[in-house]
Amino acid sequence: QVQLVESGGGLMQPGGSLRLSCAASGTSFGINAMGWYRQAPGNLRELVATIWRGGNTNYADSVKGRFTISRDNSKNTVYLQMNSLKPEDTSVYYCYAKESVSGTEYWGQGTQVTVSS
Repeated sequence: QVQLVESGGGLMQPGGSLRLSCAASGTSFGINAMGWYRQAPGNLRELVATIWRGGNTNYADSVKGRFTISRDNSKNTVYLQMNSLKPEDTSVYYCYAKESVSGTEYWGQGTQVTVSS
C-alpha cells in the first residue's frame, strides 16, 4: 500500500509562484508514473503533469512553459513548481502515483491552490 501526502498549496496573487510537494510512503518501489491532476468546482478532473521514473515528462497545454514537474526518486517525492500563476489555475490539486506492473493508482487528499488578487 502507498500513501501520498501533499503540501504547498495556498493563496497567491496572479503572476506569483507556488511549489507543491507530494511524498509517497509505504511500498512504493513499484511506482513508475507520478504526477498531478487538478479539479475546479463544476469541472472534470484534468491532468496537469506527469513524470516517469526515468525523467520523461508530460504537461497539459494550459500549463506548458509555466509549470515544471520534477522528482526525487531517492525520497519518493514529486514536485510541481508553478510560476506565472493565473486565476484559472485555481483548483484543488491532487497528487497521484501509478504502479507500472499492476497498474494500481494511488491518490493524495488534495491541496487547494487559489490564485486571486
